Amino acid sequence: MRKTKDEKEQTAPGKAAPAAMRKSVLQEYAEALIIAVLLALVIRTFVVQAFKIPSGSMLPTLQVGDHLLVNKFLYSFTPIRRGDIIVFKFPQDESRDFIKRVIGLPGETLEIRGRQILINGVPLSEPYAVYSEGALSRALERDHLGPLVIPSGKFFMMGDNRDHSMDSRVWGFLDMHKIKGKAFTVYFSLRSEDIPYASALPSVLYVVTHPSIIRWGRLGTVVH
Repeated sequence: MRKTKDEKEQTAPGKAAPAAMRKSVLQEYAEALIIAVLLALVIRTFVVQAFKIPSGSMLPTLQVGDHLLVNKFLYSFTPIRRGDIIVFKFPQDESRDFIKRVIGLPGETLEIRGRQILINGVPLSEPYAVYSEGALSRALERDHLGPLVIPSGKFFMMGDNRDHSMDSRVWGFLDMHKIKGKAFTVYFSLRSEDIPYASALPSVLYVVTHPSIIRWGRLGTVVH
């Protein structure tokens, strides 16, 4: 039996509906993916960025293998303070990121006498600073600096592991425009030297199958 013209017109939309629905669903997924990518880029650029500790210059405060979150917008609202641990572009090679502690602020007079730092002539209390055992004579020989006035817009940076840190004692003041943000928490930490792989996927699988290499006690640690 042949269908009438009216019957054909009624069935045509029914055939087109599944295709239109599939197109709509795919479009929604594509739009959601684009929005997620753009949001991630905005967050990484302006809000929070992840950073991995590659060296021991900030021991014992930060361990090699710590993964940090860095607040990138905080200093748009609050001033940089002494003691802040910040991530910045290394002045001698801006393709590399460094992390150190703020010791001297703009306009202050800083002097280093061996293991003692003076700010405006007053000894600075540094419970976070550590020195190598038996390195006193070498430290006294190396660490004599100033007094010097820190220029406007500049900061004097130092690592907590004083005998194993390349910092402002070596490369000078840090320009505020090279600062990326303040480290505020350890979101993940592992003994990276125990991972026998360099590529990402084998490393992830190794960590999943060897959870003992994760420093569970450091997860969520506040950086200060």
